[in-house]
Amino acid sequence: MPTEQELIARATELLARGPLLPPPAERKRLREAAGVTQQDVAVALETKRETVNGWETGRTMPRPPRLAAYKHLLDGWAAMYPPPTGPDAPTGVPETFTGPAEARTLSTGQASEAADMTEPENTQTPAPAPVAAAPAAAPRPARTTRTSSTSRRPGAKKAAPAGTPAGGTDPRFENGPLAVVDVDAGGQVLAYCTGGLVLDVPAKSIPALVDWTLREAKLGQPKLSGPGKDADPLLVLTEAALERYGLPIVLTEEERLAGRIPENHKVIKQLTRADWQLTKRGFGPWARIYRPAKGSDRQCVQLCIPSWNALDTRHWGEAGQLPPAELARVLDVYASRVMTPRGSTAVTGLELMTALHPPTRATAPDENGKRTGEHNPGSLGKDAINPLNWPPCEVPDGHPVLKDLPRFHVRGPGEKLFEEAYDWARPMTDAECTLRFLVGIDVNMAFAAGANGLTVGLGEATHVKQPVFDPKLPGSWLVDLSHVDLSHVKVGKDKWADLDGSLLPSPFTPKGERPEGPAWYATPTVAYAVELGYEVRPLEAWVRYDNGRYLDGWYNRLRDAYLATMADLGVHTDMEPADFLAAMDGYKQRDPELAIVVSAIKATVKGGIGKLRERPRGEGWRPGEPWRALSRPTWRPDIRAAVISRTRINLHRKIVKHAAFTGQYPIAILSDCVVYASNGPSPLDFLPYRDGTALPGGFKLGINPGLVKHEGTQSVLWGEEVRERFDAPELNLARYIKDGTVTDVDNGE
Repeated sequence: MPTEQELIARATELLARGPLLPPPAERKRLREAAGVTQQDVAVALETKRETVNGWETGRTMPRPPRLAAYKHLLDGWAAMYPPPTGPDAPTGVPETFTGPAEARTLSTGQASEAADMTEPENTQTPAPAPVAAAPAAAPRPARTTRTSSTSRRPGAKKAAPAGTPAGGTDPRFENGPLAVVDVDAGGQVLAYCTGGLVLDVPAKSIPALVDWTLREAKLGQPKLSGPGKDADPLLVLTEAALERYGLPIVLTEEERLAGRIPENHKVIKQLTRADWQLTKRGFGPWARIYRPAKGSDRQCVQLCIPSWNALDTRHWGEAGQLPPAELARVLDVYASRVMTPRGSTAVTGLELMTALHPPTRATAPDENGKRTGEHNPGSLGKDAINPLNWPPCEVPDGHPVLKDLPRFHVRGPGEKLFEEAYDWARPMTDAECTLRFLVGIDVNMAFAAGANGLTVGLGEATHVKQPVFDPKLPGSWLVDLSHVDLSHVKVGKDKWADLDGSLLPSPFTPKGERPEGPAWYATPTVAYAVELGYEVRPLEAWVRYDNGRYLDGWYNRLRDAYLATMADLGVHTDMEPADFLAAMDGYKQRDPELAIVVSAIKATVKGGIGKLRERPRGEGWRPGEPWRALSRPTWRPDIRAAVISRTRINLHRKIVKHAAFTGQYPIAILSDCVVYASNGPSPLDFLPYRDGTALPGGFKLGINPGLVKHEGTQSVLWGEEVRERFDAPELNLARYIKDGTVTDVDNGE
């Protein structure tokens, strides 16, 4: 028998969990029985109606000091309005949530009961589906009580709180796409999943953990398109889990440079003995453990190890330092809106393209009922482009097609396609120096907007001499654009504008310099020269007659993910300009975890585009030799060039429209950030809005991709002082406009 002191200690522990609240449905019933609205409760407790709605749907839980007050209110109503009894009364007692945390652990018996209560969700389809609301943040739960079970099998969760992303109706993935594996204070291994669900993990080793994941955890994600593949389950291992399973908490310097632990590590030996295999990248921060597929039966689990720098702080912020429940929430929102991470944000961005447009599909059954694989129309099919048959102008230095070039040869514009983002600045005029502020505006999801609706090549390029330019034909064109004069340009149908061309960057070069002769350009760049009113006569071209809008689905999914997450942070698409600027001010502090998701989504866009032209990553590579990425159907430097070209041109078009209407010219441009001199500190002090309407074709404030937000404001005196201090009259101030901190100055010497 336990002693009195032991029982009191247990009771004290139970009290420490906080007041017990009735289930969400009962909270709603009590309020409605009292004839009180959610707004009435919000006013009484000094909060928002939406917050009260979250309490009643189970999406969020009240926190102190409102927790005790809300319980006092519910207890009072419960005394006045007891639950109905009789034949019409609801049967069954719903699970009561314990304390301020809604995470819970289900034993085998509880799981089977809760399985019947799971709300159905729509499965994903090839077209981007409506994006689910993000689950609200919740504190990490105290260790929960579990009913003993010999098998300790995980079960399905109770009906998820409204708005919680889930794996869909597929019973294979009812616990979501991923889990964060941790060890609690009592030594029990737990898996934190979607919607606050916590599972017991009985596995004593990494091979057993992989086996448990595939057999019992019910983790994964349905495919994003018909011919695609379901996403493999992802396990995120905390430091405590690494220690439990015999893995190093941090990598040594040698292991970090190699990107993996050594092949003779005891855990790898355990996997080998259990007939598990690793990919060529070995056991690193994003390890993939698998057995060869047998038909449609895939056996693969991916591991993410934050303490090995799997979650790059440049893109994931402090996600790797979050407690397990919070980290599970961040990754689950990203997975449900983008896809289950497959590695870095760049890798995931590229994998999302493939997931939406798989290279192959199954044929119709033949007379024997057998299906085979065939090219999936509209995709970058396998072997669509021979790695050794690329146009020389489109490949980076060191590519095998350039192996016969003289050593140390530097290719110029007439030999190399060089489509990159802007890095341009100029000295301020005397008139600009009399103004007070430098205001930076930044294009939202600029590269995503550049990909939207863009026609790109799908197959190999055809070489053409003296072609007639076709703006609808993707490719690379050798053409002289030095005759395009920005002092006299077309800004509409039969409408020309006289501008100060010396204050504008050239749209044809990243540094904004006017071209001096023939150079290689992607189709959007040449098309813009025609749009400005000038004739073009290409000397030769590499064009792709097999083409399509390959990136549309990719753009749509990332756009929807971005807009839904920003909406969760209080920034919506239908805001007035002033309201939008106010909503953007401090939006990251409203929910720092969702702010991490926004950062990761934006990094997925940029990284995915950059990955289309992946360079050698060590591997003993030497110039002139193939490297691993070249064998990928998604190694497409021409698509990367086209997206960057269109993004830069989109920005220049807005700059020209703005200059023609206002007479204002940019001081500096860095990628998708533009800096203007202004008499006021706000973008509204220089953007030409009339009755809330932006200049057609110019800059417009808003959260949608392609619209702009406020990047930062500094004084004109700050800009002049910085340039004088570093003796750099053309220092790119757009690089430092956000917070005014100047580092790593390169004045061109």
